Formats: sequence, C-alpha cells, structure tokens
Amino acid sequence: MEQQPGRHWIVLVVFAVVAAVVVGAVLIGQSGGSDDDTTSTSASSTEETSADGSCEEVDAPEAKDVSFDAPEEVLEKGEAATAVVKTNCGTFEIALDTERAPKTANSFAFLAEEGFYDDLTFHRVAPGFVIQGGDPEGTGTGGPGYTVEEKPPPNLSYTKGVVAMAKSEVDPPGTSNSQFFVVTAPDAGLPPEYALLGKVSEGYDVVEKIDALGTEEEKPTQTVLIEEVTIEQG
Repeated sequence: MEQQPGRHWIVLVVFAVVAAVVVGAVLIGQSGGSDDDTTSTSASSTEETSADGSCEEVDAPEAKDVSFDAPEEVLEKGEAATAVVKTNCGTFEIALDTERAPKTANSFAFLAEEGFYDDLTFHRVAPGFVIQGGDPEGTGTGGPGYTVEEKPPPNLSYTKGVVAMAKSEVDPPGTSNSQFFVVTAPDAGLPPEYALLGKVSEGYDVVEKIDALGTEEEKPTQTVLIEEVTIEQG
C-alpha cells in the first residue's frame, strides 16, 4: 500500500467505483477461494480483545533494527501452511498460497519464524481498501534487508480477504520485502503487480475491526500491534 517519502513500498492509485473515486496506495494481492472463506471467526479472537469487543489499548512499539541477507527455505512448494496473526484486536489466519506463490510464502514464513513480525504494527489502515503492516520501522519505508521477486498470477484479482505484498512504484511486478496488506474492499481494482501471499481463512471479523479504525489519513486511531505471527504447517 502506501509508504512515506524515501523508499516507497506502496503505490498510490486512483480508481473509480460506481459514483465514487477511491484514492489508495497500491499494496494488495489475491488467492483463490470465495468471499465465504473470509467470514469465519477465529475461536480465540474474542478472548484476546477487551470485554466490550474493542481492541486493547497498547503503546506504540519502538522501531526494530534487524536485517537478513536472504530467507532460508522453511516451506516447500504446495505444502499446506497457515500464518496465525495475533494482534491486540484479536487473531486472524492466512492460508499461505505455497502453490502459486512459493517464494513469497516461504519468505513470509521465514520472517515469522525468526520473530521478525512480533511487535510490529499495522501502520496503514485505509478503511474499505486495505490494512497494511510488517514494517520494522513503523513508517511504511522499512524492510527485512532483502527483496524477493515472484510475479503474481496474471489473472489475479485483489478482492476481499486477499493478502499480498507491498512494493514501490519503481519496483518490478512481484517484488516484495516484509510489508503485507489485507484487502478489505470487495475489489481493490489493482493491477496484478503485487506479489500474492494468500487469503484470510479465519478471523476476518478481526480484519474488519482493524479496518474500522482507519481514517482519511490512512492512519489507525489507535496502535494496532502484531503481537505474534506463527506458522502452522500441514
């Protein structure tokens, strides 16, 4: 999606929807499955939020100074794998598309297993478009020290629940680092240039809760903390 001046990880796009014009940063991707796949609720999500169902108030984390040369291989192509994303708003799960995006899914899983995503934030929340996180600097300009290139399927549509990777305007299609976004629009209308990661398979209500915190400035009204990302294989 969007990133600040410097190293842009997201491209601002203007696309028309019936009777409306949406200006958004480009950071989105889709995997297969119907919208019904995104409506189930993680069993643990209600236990991790406050009693009234709102997000727990947390302090903004400090920037992380961590870097890797390249990701190690932790997932095989076609292997069933799920990323469990625990936040202060609840938990949601991403079915990683290791078949169509093996390099991208492997990089994400590698960073997760290294604890890279723990205590990062969703720094960008563009309501009704996308929520974006995974920047160690928390500014929209950081990354893990390397990039991965894997062009998404040419027929990819960035629809509700699809999870993809951010890139700068000048990066080739399919370039990614650590920043990812979840599509909250019925169809974000983006070109197939953003590396596919997977699709939300459980806890989409948590994604909606985060999306509801967005503002016109695309900044959440409170800190949305990624407490932990774990990978379940098989």
